[in-house]
Amino acid sequence: MTSSFEFPTYPARLSDAERDKALRALREGAAQGRLSHDTFVRRMELALAARRADQLAALTADLPAENGRWSEFVTDAVGAVSAFTVRVRRAWQAERLPKLLLPAPSPFALRIGRDPANGLRLSHDTVSRVHAELRMQGGLWVLRDLGSTNGTSVNGRRVVGAAVVQEGDHVSFGSMSFRLAVQ
Repeated sequence: MTSSFEFPTYPARLSDAERDKALRALREGAAQGRLSHDTFVRRMELALAARRADQLAALTADLPAENGRWSEFVTDAVGAVSAFTVRVRRAWQAERLPKLLLPAPSPFALRIGRDPANGLRLSHDTVSRVHAELRMQGGLWVLRDLGSTNGTSVNGRRVVGAAVVQEGDHVSFGSMSFRLAVQ
């Protein structure tokens, strides 16, 4: 007969705080040049897949220990101030951006680029000949980058593939920026 103490027990699930601490240590290690880009990316993947605390500890064992709560507080405060200044800058620029009117819904996409055959021609060196397209899909506006050289972004985030957009969003094609508006 076996007692309940003989059954294997499993360690508790990792908390978000433990995982965040390891991810923060990896980011700091990469920022200090202690990890190559490839090593950083691989360790981040492993940290996100880790199930036990010892797996996380192994990923950060060769990195210096954190300087304590004061260092973490200062880093968090600087991050918060930096994020605030970015939001203020975007808000300041928002009203000054030219408006890009969303077209009337159509089964055809609005092509955007430098080529005169596009529905919206943007004559700027940072805009590709066929840069992006805007189309109504399922009642939503979808902006798709068409492999442009300098990228398409929505609200400061680069579009990889496609992104849903709406009135008020800031869109950029290369270095040309607009605020989406409805007619």
